[in-house]
Amino acid sequence: MKGRLIYLIGPSGSGKDSLLDAVREHAGAQGCRVARRVITRSAEAKGELAEAVSPEAFADREERGDFAMSWYANGLSYGIPRLVDDWLEGGDDVLVNGSRGYLPEARRRYPHLLAVLLTVEDEVLRRRLHARGRESAEEIEARLARNNGFADTLLAGENADLCLLDNSGSLTETCQRLLQLIEDHRPLAWPDSA
Repeated sequence: MKGRLIYLIGPSGSGKDSLLDAVREHAGAQGCRVARRVITRSAEAKGELAEAVSPEAFADREERGDFAMSWYANGLSYGIPRLVDDWLEGGDDVLVNGSRGYLPEARRRYPHLLAVLLTVEDEVLRRRLHARGRESAEEIEARLARNNGFADTLLAGENADLCLLDNSGSLTETCQRLLQLIEDHRPLAWPDSA
């Protein structure tokens, strides 16, 4: 493939959905498309701009081979449309909201993948979650405890090349840093083994 997959991951509440929505227009200007996931959740559910489908519709689409990547997490099914492979083959980079659990398979399928881990300082995340008002104080603390080992676990072993992107500041700043990171890691040429 002539393009490169940019695989964004991060703990729940780190701001992946907001970042993807904010960067969409700007990424297109530098040859990077932002893919919309297909998720088995209610269309009214808050979060990323995704296509909501029933579990049955998801299974049908998966059976037909409509997804380039698909996985199951947190009681939901997630799919990245096969269209991303066409974009990559056409030379565009493609930014997707990925899953840390699926990262090894994504690396196998897309050897030139750029993995980006979105992080946020605990105190900043605590304030954002309280302001959002969707979780109790106890649920917020439990979420923070789960998130604490997220980066350490991912940076061990085969993920030493993971790019870290801090989202503790303004969304505009994070958006600019993501676009710069994509540009800075653009290969001059693909290796012959590609």
